[in-house]
This record gives sequence, structure tokens and C-alpha cells, in this order.
Amino acid sequence: MSVSQPDALAPALLATIRRSFVSYHSLTERALAQLSPEEWLHCPAPGANSAAVIVQHLVGNLRSRFTDFWTSDGEKPDRHRDQEFEEPDSVEAVAHLQQQWQAAWPILWAVLDELAAHPERWLQTVTIRQEPHSVLDALERQVAHYAYHTGQIVQLAKHLRGEAWQTLSVPRGQSEQFNAAMRAKAAPTPDNPNAGSAV
Repeated sequence: MSVSQPDALAPALLATIRRSFVSYHSLTERALAQLSPEEWLHCPAPGANSAAVIVQHLVGNLRSRFTDFWTSDGEKPDRHRDQEFEEPDSVEAVAHLQQQWQAAWPILWAVLDELAAHPERWLQTVTIRQEPHSVLDALERQVAHYAYHTGQIVQLAKHLRGEAWQTLSVPRGQSEQFNAAMRAKAAPTPDNPNAGSAV
């Protein structure tokens, strides 16, 4: 079925949005997994943010934007955004923050599941700081926001790990091998003559 057909547009759009969120969630988790709790608290320069602060901010944002997403403003009255940028005071606080991180993402997944069940809601209006947005606009706004902070965390973790860093994408100097492997994977074979072709 072509995505130009109206009935196919909503699920294709949802798949794209969901894939983006899942990708940034995964990248962030794989970068954070390479850091010790002490490294979570490392601040690279005056005025910069540690990984813990960025995660703290993302947790606050996820909770505020997606709790009661359909019925309340995305900036909740009980959110204290400025406090999200205060450094945690101990390694013990990092463990609590990790639990908050794990609890925050299902709030977003539930919103995407609701869209899967009710695709007509894509153009419904929601508000963020009292400003109206379509659901599509609100979600795209958050994709961009999380991509921004994911990049910060990955760069910080890579700097802290140095030579011990385990790459999260194609390793340096191996692009040609990676591309060749992808071409080989997509090439038709006797067992799979439709490989690489649109279905």
C-alpha cells in the first residue's frame, strides 16, 4: 500500500515518530550505561551540565509534557524546571534518578499507543505553556528536543570514556565495510528473491 493513500498516512507517521523516540531513548541509555555513577555527576565546565542534570531535565520534561497529554497543558503547575538544572548532591541521588528515568518513558509510550488506537487524534489541539499545538506539532517538537539532549549526553560520555568508549554507530574507518555489508544484506538471493525491493 502506498503511503500516499490517506488510510496509510497515520500509521506511517506514527511509526516514524515512534522510531525516532525509541532511537534517542536507546542511544541515551547505551551512552549512560558506559558511565559510573560518579561520572554521571561530572560537570565538564563552569555553567555546563552533567549527564545527571540532563537526565534530570529530560525526566521532568517527559513527565510534564506527556502526563494527561490529551487533557491538560504540557507545562504542569507542579513542574519546577529550574530545579532540574541543579546538580544532584550525591552518588546515591544518581540511583534514584535512574529509577525516575525508567519510570518516565512509559508515559510517552502510552501516548503513542493511544495514537495507534485513535489515529484521528493527530490533528487534535493540545497546549504547551498555553500555546496551541496540533498533536503532530507537539510530538515533533519533543523529538527535536530529545535529539538535542541525546547528542549532549553521547558527546559527554564519549569524552569521559576516552579510548574505552564503545561506539554507538559505525566505527571510524569502517564506513565502506558497513555499507558493503548493508548492500550484501539487501541483495536478492535464491532463498529471498525480493530482498531490497519495495513490498
